[in-house]
Amino acid sequence: MRFEVWAPHASTVTLQLDGQEHPMAGDPARQGWWAAEAAAAAGSRYGFRLDGDPARPDPRSLRLPEGPEGLSAVVDHAAFPWRHDWPGRGPAGAVLYELHVGTFTAAGTFDAAAERLDHLADLGVTHVELMPVCSFPGRHGWGYDGVAPWSVHEPYGGPDGLKRFVDTAHGLGLGVVLDVVHNHLGPSGNQLPSYGPYFTERHHTPWGAAINLDAPGSDEVRDYLIGSALGFLRDYRLDGLRLDAVHALVDTRAEHFLAQLSASVDALGAELGRPLFLIAESDQNDPRTTAARAQHGLGLHGQWNDDFHHALHTALTGEAQGYYADFAQAPMAALARTLTGGFFHDGGYSAFRGRRHGRPLDREATEAGRLVVYAQTHDQVGNRALGDRLAAGISPELAACAAAMVLCGPATPMLFMGEEWGARTPWQYFTDHTDPELAEAVRQGRRREFAAHGWTAAEIPDPQDSATRDRSCLDWDERERGPHARLLEWSRTLLALRRAHVAPGSALAGVRAEYDEQARWLTVRHSGLLVAVNLGDEPAEVPGTGTGRLLAASRPRSGPLLPPHSAEIRHTGT
Repeated sequence: MRFEVWAPHASTVTLQLDGQEHPMAGDPARQGWWAAEAAAAAGSRYGFRLDGDPARPDPRSLRLPEGPEGLSAVVDHAAFPWRHDWPGRGPAGAVLYELHVGTFTAAGTFDAAAERLDHLADLGVTHVELMPVCSFPGRHGWGYDGVAPWSVHEPYGGPDGLKRFVDTAHGLGLGVVLDVVHNHLGPSGNQLPSYGPYFTERHHTPWGAAINLDAPGSDEVRDYLIGSALGFLRDYRLDGLRLDAVHALVDTRAEHFLAQLSASVDALGAELGRPLFLIAESDQNDPRTTAARAQHGLGLHGQWNDDFHHALHTALTGEAQGYYADFAQAPMAALARTLTGGFFHDGGYSAFRGRRHGRPLDREATEAGRLVVYAQTHDQVGNRALGDRLAAGISPELAACAAAMVLCGPATPMLFMGEEWGARTPWQYFTDHTDPELAEAVRQGRRREFAAHGWTAAEIPDPQDSATRDRSCLDWDERERGPHARLLEWSRTLLALRRAHVAPGSALAGVRAEYDEQARWLTVRHSGLLVAVNLGDEPAEVPGTGTGRLLAASRPRSGPLLPPHSAEIRHTGT
């Protein structure tokens, strides 16, 4: 087989393959590329020696059996025995379910997670959204410290484990979306700087020097990241990618990296004959993120909407610290604004940022489904001091209200694993750094971060303690007990109603909302549905809830008033 590597600054490059060395020749057609041909098979171990240094793993490693600092292993994608043909499942009408492989089950593997996928099919979700699975040092972590963007974390089950998971999901009719990180690499095990200018000091991010998207050598870096993305969609038969923190991708070129990526993904989808899509995480509130490339947008197919989360969380909990402060003065109004307009910050002043923020979406032209909404995510739970979930701090009745707003609202809904039954197991920040100095720096950094908010060091879970990860694993028995079982059935009911009544493709302009800030009720109308919630502590007379056909209620009425902490969904036919 042919081995290739981009190493533009090296004088000599040697392929080390199964203990044998093979000199590599520069490729005259591609500056900075080296190539060699040698006999190899699936599982063969190899690496590259640059100017006589010890062998390093391939930057395009598909498998790293000993982790990011060990040698690469050859993978034969064609040898995998796929069981299910899959026509693809696009984003229209999607219901996403965010899942962390390492804590979805106690075993923390693809195969163990696959055994639970029938629960998701029965629940009514359409796509599983996997948190990052690229290789990182150690066994357990969130995945955002990955250092080999073409690889699959070996402790989870490696490349074949991911394929088995995807194949099982497809057999149940579930699409699979993968969270990928292009804005930085982890602090330990990163081999890329040895090979070439993958990073640039022109720009800096919270993680240090930026990924090189616009400096000399950036053509190859962009191709490297796009090649990784296309490889996961093609070779693992994924349906879409979630792009982490795209606001941290600093790119001054005329064609933004994301536009180039979206064009490449669209082309691959046309080639494969199945829909492929990209969903961005962005805090910029910029309509260009999902605008068509022909209209000078980036051409992404959807984006997370943190504004909806912040408004809903503030309305449910009353929290007003940090970025919640912008939503706390009138949370019901903020929630109505995000339901009808998408963004709360659409050009107005943000006190948290100390400046104006965002731009308005075109409500006539923007499909509500291009916005992904949620009551919680891995970030919004795990970045709390104790990793406490929403259900740990509010009543089951309020959790049912939150589910109604998310699952029967106009935008694309997403659940964080276990949310469907109101899981109360925490989901905490955990790491498994093999570098002792880095491990201690992370431990102390976490303590310092929350000391500023009044927490003591003893109260903050140690990220490096294996017990922190263990506490974060779902308790699957919990869903069969008391209020958890009732909330799970409520979630199933809501998703069945969504399938039956919510038409994909509806514009934001067709969404209407009413609210009372003092009484704390809100209604939203779309797709012929009326969703009403009373977050207040007293019964409330809510306009419109006496008309239409009642489809579901979280608490039965005792009279004409909507009970406190309750939700109703009606079909109005308009």
